[in-house]
Order: sequence, then structure tokens, then C-alpha cells
Amino acid sequence: MHRPFLSILLSLYSSLVCAQLFPATFYPQKEFRNPLDIPIKLAANFGELRANHYHMGLDIRTEHRENLPVYAAADGQVCRIKIEPFGFGQAVYIRHGNGLVTLYAHLNRFYPALAAYIKQKQYESERWDLSLEIPPGLFPVKQGDLIAYSGNMGGSQGPHLHFEIRTYPEEVNLNPMLFGMPVADDQAPVIRSLSVYDRNQSFYEQRPRFTAVKKSGSNYGITIPVWILNTANPGFGVQAFDTQTGSSNPNGIFQGMMFDNETVLSGFQMDRISYEETRGINAHIDYPTHKQGGPYYQLLFRMPGYHPSIYRETTPGGTIHLEDGLVHEIKIEIKDAKGNASNLVFRVRYQPEPKTKPFFSGKIFYPGLVDGYEDSHAAFYLGSTCLYDSLHVPFQEITDEGPGLLSSRFQIGQVQVPLADTMTVRIKLNKPVEKKDRVLMEWRDKTDFEDKKPEWLGDWATASFRSFGTFYLVLDTVAPVIQFPGISENANLQRSGRIQVVVSDNYKKIKNFRATLDGKWLLFSHDKEKAYLYYFDEHCPAGSHELKIYAEDEAGNSASALLHFKR
Repeated sequence: MHRPFLSILLSLYSSLVCAQLFPATFYPQKEFRNPLDIPIKLAANFGELRANHYHMGLDIRTEHRENLPVYAAADGQVCRIKIEPFGFGQAVYIRHGNGLVTLYAHLNRFYPALAAYIKQKQYESERWDLSLEIPPGLFPVKQGDLIAYSGNMGGSQGPHLHFEIRTYPEEVNLNPMLFGMPVADDQAPVIRSLSVYDRNQSFYEQRPRFTAVKKSGSNYGITIPVWILNTANPGFGVQAFDTQTGSSNPNGIFQGMMFDNETVLSGFQMDRISYEETRGINAHIDYPTHKQGGPYYQLLFRMPGYHPSIYRETTPGGTIHLEDGLVHEIKIEIKDAKGNASNLVFRVRYQPEPKTKPFFSGKIFYPGLVDGYEDSHAAFYLGSTCLYDSLHVPFQEITDEGPGLLSSRFQIGQVQVPLADTMTVRIKLNKPVEKKDRVLMEWRDKTDFEDKKPEWLGDWATASFRSFGTFYLVLDTVAPVIQFPGISENANLQRSGRIQVVVSDNYKKIKNFRATLDGKWLLFSHDKEKAYLYYFDEHCPAGSHELKIYAEDEAGNSASALLHFKR
């Protein structure tokens, strides 16, 4: 008979605890409609974990179809258009009178009037990819107006609509689920396993411990009655995910809080994140474990170099203190944006044990400081915002006489340690080269690589990269190769709907592409950096034509090709 009263007390306690960490913020609940005319089913939610970034909106399923009508979520005006080979692909931004902006991405087509305006601007600028600010009042829209058609362009892996809500002009992304979007969700998050770290050591110079999690009733626990830890200052992480009603798709979790003997210490919340902060995901997860093929473990504590962050703390550092040697009850509460919660409760005790101080090669670097390392053949420099935690950064020169190499290979740091910002790398030529303007600095991690054209000071080349790994200088004098698959010289293309051009390069990256038809620039799209495509339109009337293609790679090597055809 006392259950209702007890439930009210627990609800109030939970609200008070949450308010200690995350002050309540009002989000309008009826401002935005569903941008599609089918029920919202999510392929991904806000804050979901991705490679080097948080997912910054909702991915709404389009029933495995493309070209579904996309509607304005509220009254406003089109304020920006973005077209790019990866990322959003094709996207519309609408500014609303409430100080917010909505974004709709991976679109196949814009609505006719907007499409015509964009095409005009592409021809004026002679560029397919654009980031275009639209003059105020040019394209007003009402809630429910058709603005585009859904697709699969850009970084999309399958047909869907990516939808965001941002503040203006700060450009901070807000969680659309907090605006009352019509997504049915009565499912609590699922917790799979637990990790623990010694916060008295560098996060990147230790081996975490893991333990299985089991569900018991409405809560979760571990199989160990009391987990004995050899650190008095532990930090915990969880492998967890969330689902929606009627879906088993594993989405991201909204909120996590950590308690020590019923006292809340720290937590994170996926309510507002900017694109400037999104790389901070690498400090929110156990990056080394995931990099080596393990699952995502989300940390319940903030790393020293993670500023600004999704974390809040009631005490400096949100630290757990186990020095008293007593048993402590730890609770980790995981919530979704609808308020469904799961609790992981377990007991720990500190028991000291003899430790040997491990040896780490390399110079030690600290977050918040500018520092570097130099020798006679190479150097690297880390800025104040590069590191999430202190660590030793090993440096090794590997002499190599491979084809095209103009320097030794230099191993700097370890790839399982993430960088928050770019580091500067300098390498000295070890052999004379006539075409210095064709030299690239290459970063490599096994089969993954990136090449950049460096700046020069004498024989020293300088470039910036966002990952540790192996670096060296290489000469590239090979021009791109241009092909017209399925089209022969002087072909009759009256029955064709498009022209496809394939450009390949030994270092993969094409820096510049230009097409002209009878001497005038011609619009080719380049979705996902695959083939370049031109769809026949009014810019190619009936008759004989000459198509000229120019392509240039990162090193500056260029190639041209001509195709004559009839329409």
C-alpha cells in the first residue's frame, strides 16, 4: 500500500540528483514536425558513437527507399546549402524564428526552385561542391512544405534522412529527442560489460580490467560479490546501448551517472554538442580498446584534456576514494532521452598490492602544454590541445630504401592513442631531389595512409596530421589516369542519359577536376568520390561536341583527356 508514495519519493530523489549534475533546460515540445510522412524509426540517434565523432542528429529510416518527400519541420527560410562528396552529401539548412536551425542531409534532390538556384550558382562558381549562404527572404518555407527528396548521398551507408537541430548563430547541435519528436520508446538501455581503470596512472599507459555484467530483475550486477581493486582511485566505463519500441537497432545512450555510496560524483549527457567538440568522443570512450578491435566502453569520468566536454562533476575530478579500505557500493545509472533507466550496482574494495614501476620509452608529454621533440632528421610538436592525458611518446627512425622514398621512416607515438588536435611533423630530405614540388609527406598505419603536400624550409618538409603513426617523404611524379568507361571516341550518345568519367591516381587523392564542353565549364557530380557523372541537360544540345577533362593530384601531377561525341 506504500508503493505509490515510495515511487514518488524515488522519482523526486532521482530528479534532484540529476539536477545536481544537469540543470533542467526547457526544450519546446511542439515546434517541429516529423520531416517525413512516414513514422519515425531510427537507424541512429544523437550522441551515438562513431569513428572520431559523435553522431550529431537523428538518422531516420526511409524504408530502404530513396526519393521520399522531405518536409520543413517548422516555418522558416532556407539559409544555407551544402554539397560535398562525403559528409552530408547534399544538405538543406532552414533557419527558424525561434533562434534554431534544422538540417536535412544525404538528399538526392532539392525542390525545383531551389535546385534551379543552386545549379545557377554552381555554374557561376564553376564548382559542383558548394557551401552556399542563401540571402534572407529568398526561399521562405512553411511547416510541411516540400524542400527535398531523401537519398543516400555523401557519407551515407544506406538510404535514410539525417536530421539535426542547431542553435543560431552558435551552431551548437541539440538532441532532437528533447523536442518531443514522435519516437515511441519504452525500452530501457542495455548494459553489457564493465571496465575499470587506475586514475592515478596515464589512461594510455595501463591495462584496464573487464568484468561481465548480468541482469537481475530490473537492475544489473556483476558476478563478483566484492570486486577487489588495486587502485584507491578507480574510474569506470560501461559497454551499453539503447533501443526504441519495436526495434532492436543498437543506438547510443543519452545519459550516464556514477554514484559512490549513493552520492553522485560525475556523469555525462548527450544534450548539446558542437562540431568543434565532436572529436572529443575519443576521450569519452576507451579508445585503445576499441582501436584494437574491442567494443565501445563509455567512461563515467572526464579525462584531464577533454575540454569542453559532455561531463559534469559534483566534486573536482568526480573522483572515487577507496583509501579507507571499506566496501563501497558503486551505482552506474544509464538513461535514454525518454527517461527509461537501467542501473548497474556492484561493490568494490581497495586492497593495495606491491607494484613495479613500468618503463615507457620516449619523452613524456602533458595535456595543456606546448612541447616537442627534435633530432637531426625529424621533429614533431604537440600543441596545448593535442592530448587528453599525459603519456610517453616513443620516437624511432627506421632506415628504408624503398622505391620513391626520400627520407627514413619515423615512428612517432602509437596509433591506439588518439590526438585531439593536429600535431606538426618535420622531416629532412636524405637525398637530393629535382622536383621538390612533387614531394609528399605520408602518414601510414598498416594499409591506411594519408598524403599531404608539405611546406618547405630548406631541406625540411613540414605538415600537420591528426594521428600518431609512421611518417616519411615520398616522391610522386605519376599523373592521374582518366577513362571514359563504356564510351568510345566519336560515340553517338543520343540514347544515353549520362557520361561517366573515372579518374584514378597512385596516391588515390584527386585535388582538382575540371570538365569543359566545347570550351565551357560543365557540371559533373562526384558523390562518395567515386566516378564523376554528368547527366545530359540543356548545357549539351543536339550536335557534335568536344569534352575535355583535366585532373590534378595532391602532388600537382596533372593529366588531360578529350572525348568527341554526338547528341
